[in-house]
Amino acid sequence: MSKRLTLIMGGVRAGKSAYAQKLAANGERVLFVATAEAGDAEMEARIRAHQASRPAEWDTLEEPLDIVTALAPVLHDYDTVLLDCLTLWVSNLLLDERRHDIPSEVQGLMELYRQGGASWVVVSNEVGLGVVPANELGRAFADELGRVNQVVAEEADAVYFMAAGLPLVLKEQIG
Repeated sequence: MSKRLTLIMGGVRAGKSAYAQKLAANGERVLFVATAEAGDAEMEARIRAHQASRPAEWDTLEEPLDIVTALAPVLHDYDTVLLDCLTLWVSNLLLDERRHDIPSEVQGLMELYRQGGASWVVVSNEVGLGVVPANELGRAFADELGRVNQVVAEEADAVYFMAAGLPLVLKEQIG
């Protein structure tokens, strides 16, 4: 099976993570890269539910900010990487007190993908279908995530948009 980059996008509770796990299950050695941080009890419960839904044989790498540095040393140990999700990663980068150059961060992530031999399945939210956020931070987040999604989609072999648990094909390159 040749290496592929797959981006799965959609709104909240659209079935993105479940579909990503279904695709990643085709791999033999799967690494789940988790970007979420538990800031409150509700988020802790969401994280526990996500953890429980993953196959026990998958390894997990929890990294909210510096995915490239954390993933690079172990990348060659896996044939499949499931990154869930870009949405929280971009949010974490924006809220971190250190100022991050998000376009450079995503370029570094794509370079890491190109260097490795693993297929990647990447999850992200689509935030451009609703109203323009009312505050500056919300608008900055929507702008940054929109740009990150475009960079990953451009590089991706396949892009799916999830709606009501159903994958809609936006891009599919066979081969």
